[in-house]
Amino acid sequence: MANKLILIDGNSIAYRAFFALPLLNNDKGVFTNAVYGFTTMLLRMLEEEQPTHVLVAFDAGKTTFRHETYKEYKGGREKTPSELSEQFPLLRELLDAFQIKHYQLEKFEADDIIGTIANEAKDKNWQVKVISGDKDLLQLVSKQVDVRLTKKGISDVMTYTPETLKEDMEVTAEQIIDLKALMGDKSDNIPGVPGVGQKTAVKLLKQFETIENLYEHLEDVSGQKLKEKLADNKDSAFMSKELVTINQSSPIKISAEDTIYQGYQDQTVKDFFIDLGFQSLLNRIDGGSEEEAEQTELADISYEVVTSITEDLFTGRDAFEIEILNENYHTEKMLGASLVNEKGSYFLPIDALEESDTFKDWASDDSKKKYVFDAKKIKVLLNRIGMDIHGVAFDTLLASYLINPSENNHDIPAISHRFGEKDIRFDEEVYGKGAKKGVPDDESALQEHIVRKTTMLFRLKKQMQESLQENKQLELLIDLELPLALVLGEMEATGVKVDKQRLIDMGKELKETLSHLEKDIYELAGKEFNINSPKQLGPILFEELELPVIKKTKTGYSTAADVLEQLQGKHAIIDKLLHYRQLKKLDSTYIAGLLKVIHEDSNKIHTRFNQALTQTGRLSSIDPNLQNIPIRIEEGRKIRQAFIPSKEGWKLIAADYSQIELRVLAHIAKDEKLQAAFKQDKDIHTQTAMDVFHVSEGEVTSNMRRQAKAVNFGIVYGISDYGLSQSLGITRKEAKSFINRYLESYPGVQEYMDEIVQEAKQQGYVTTIMNRRRYLPDITSRNFNQRSFAERTAMNTPIQGSAADIIKLAMIELDRRLKEDQYQANLLLQVHDELILEVPEEELDTISNLVVEVMEQALELSVPLKVDVEYGDTWYDAK
Repeated sequence: MANKLILIDGNSIAYRAFFALPLLNNDKGVFTNAVYGFTTMLLRMLEEEQPTHVLVAFDAGKTTFRHETYKEYKGGREKTPSELSEQFPLLRELLDAFQIKHYQLEKFEADDIIGTIANEAKDKNWQVKVISGDKDLLQLVSKQVDVRLTKKGISDVMTYTPETLKEDMEVTAEQIIDLKALMGDKSDNIPGVPGVGQKTAVKLLKQFETIENLYEHLEDVSGQKLKEKLADNKDSAFMSKELVTINQSSPIKISAEDTIYQGYQDQTVKDFFIDLGFQSLLNRIDGGSEEEAEQTELADISYEVVTSITEDLFTGRDAFEIEILNENYHTEKMLGASLVNEKGSYFLPIDALEESDTFKDWASDDSKKKYVFDAKKIKVLLNRIGMDIHGVAFDTLLASYLINPSENNHDIPAISHRFGEKDIRFDEEVYGKGAKKGVPDDESALQEHIVRKTTMLFRLKKQMQESLQENKQLELLIDLELPLALVLGEMEATGVKVDKQRLIDMGKELKETLSHLEKDIYELAGKEFNINSPKQLGPILFEELELPVIKKTKTGYSTAADVLEQLQGKHAIIDKLLHYRQLKKLDSTYIAGLLKVIHEDSNKIHTRFNQALTQTGRLSSIDPNLQNIPIRIEEGRKIRQAFIPSKEGWKLIAADYSQIELRVLAHIAKDEKLQAAFKQDKDIHTQTAMDVFHVSEGEVTSNMRRQAKAVNFGIVYGISDYGLSQSLGITRKEAKSFINRYLESYPGVQEYMDEIVQEAKQQGYVTTIMNRRRYLPDITSRNFNQRSFAERTAMNTPIQGSAADIIKLAMIELDRRLKEDQYQANLLLQVHDELILEVPEEELDTISNLVVEVMEQALELSVPLKVDVEYGDTWYDAK
């Protein structure tokens, strides 16, 4: 088979990917959109081309040998957004994972590296394909070298051969440098000949072939003005030609042979995808590692199967675990339980638990200390068989999460291995994975695995407790996370009632509205077609209605949401299409999605709260994700009408912290101006607008307040000038000026940012008010991009994490007060900074006051916490 070499312009493709995709970040807060786009291109290229050799070339820096010719080369370019520049180290990690060679050379550009390698490969009679977004590389086109240029984004690509180049641009590959010499290139600040555009340049090259020949026969140029322009700018034209000419003999220290590509290790790439949160790309990778298929050799373990539970089984310091196959403990079958203590190890069949009053008494006895994995799970599972659990003294899952929240896997085998306990199989070895996952036929293998897991809980407790004490985090586990787990377990078991018929009716209403929208769209289009088909929609918008083409794909015109948003105001059909898509998603994802998870017997939804997921300590939810119900459009907000109290005559209360993160910032930063605004109960966004724009309250316009609000919340998340410019639709220069004025107005915030970064550099981590840690290994990295991301994280985590801790404290105290005073009210949901309760009407005023009192006094800050409370017959009415 002939050698096939793929040469990729790394910087160009990364830029294209970054600006083609919305800003994406993974659960660690790392921006990933450029890497994701680059990866999709790379996978597609590897699948389609099956190359024998691959190289990705990068620019080495801002200064190149071309600057010696022209100091203003590439001058005037905006600084690369930090959200993009911090992704370049990840791109190199991606290529290492794929075992793909990447290279850069000081003072030379990626184009020069590509040109040099392509030239060598061409001499060896290899097939070469160049992938870039830079038209300069078209000068490399030949019979053996194709150049694939991205046109819009990264998926719309045009392949240039000598024939297609001549057809599309009317010049040869050799004439590309002459074309650029005449017309210049604004993106690279190449002057060319002012006033000569592409059409004129092509016309001249058709007549004279090269600029050398053109200037030798300048008198033959028609048009006096054009002749004068050419004559006046001869030096500029020849300098421009020198600048755009790719150096195909660069002093690189690699050869074409060094770019050999022999494929990648599936598991290495999978691990990289999982780490970056590229779940959707995992199915593009075949198989797992060979090691996974091997059974680990373990030491023998002895245990007793107990079918009749007696009091002498327990010691008062017992490790206890219930095993389920998959994650959803609300519905999954319980496979068995295990108890391990100083006396021995025991397997407990589930029916033995259900039938035992002795076990029930032990579980509910607060004086009997239990060591578990995921107290919330145990709480819900025991609730399912009519039991409760008290006396949970240690939770291995939560301890592992607090010790290192950046770890992706907190299951028992993974935790055990991290703490040096290797005498346990991973779940996949016992149950299999994917479609093959299931309970093993060998019952003893199942029992042994469950006992080994529980043994690890017993062994690990001491080590993990010492780690927490050393980090001053034991109180965080014992006083916050453990009690919260039991509160959350009770909330999950209680569930929230849903008016199923109302959801069904909403679905019908949405379908009617969608039907009306369809008719309107057909009328505006002048014909009926499949609105959901881009192939049918594209020609209608861009050919029949003659709207400007924004982006093309391999299959035709792009009709993606970002394209339609850019076309708003150009035709009435666009608003109709956008509304149609929003409602279509509401119907399929949320109406249908919620109907699927309503419990048949109770008409309730039992979401699961993720307590050990985010690095900031925030809670999230799953099955369903109640934090994602869209509320920006009225039809989305109305979905909350389906959430109702479980009893007639009861109400739902919604209690929401007002601007909690900004209040935490004011407290941590000790900024007097910011603190004064909150103490005087001023509208913080109006106050910020007054301070930044130097105007009186009456002079603050709605746009000023909108900009102030964006920067207020943006500061909390370490926003950059690029991020702010995107959210406000202003230039980066304006955004940078706005951020600078904000920090001048609130010097305490600037001081906090400087100090927290220094603190992070000294100790390697930052903490919340409650001493929750987040480790930042890149805070002292020599790599600017990795370091700057870590610095932003250092600024943000104490704010977000402290806000998360505050609402957790409020939930624990609120649960305690409700039980202590024997109120009937139930705590149902936590969504972002909001708590939802169901309350009988006679308790409404009392509970409303209690909720405000508890939430506002959850933790004493230097500024008051403020809570807004509303109530109604539905969640919608309570907002």
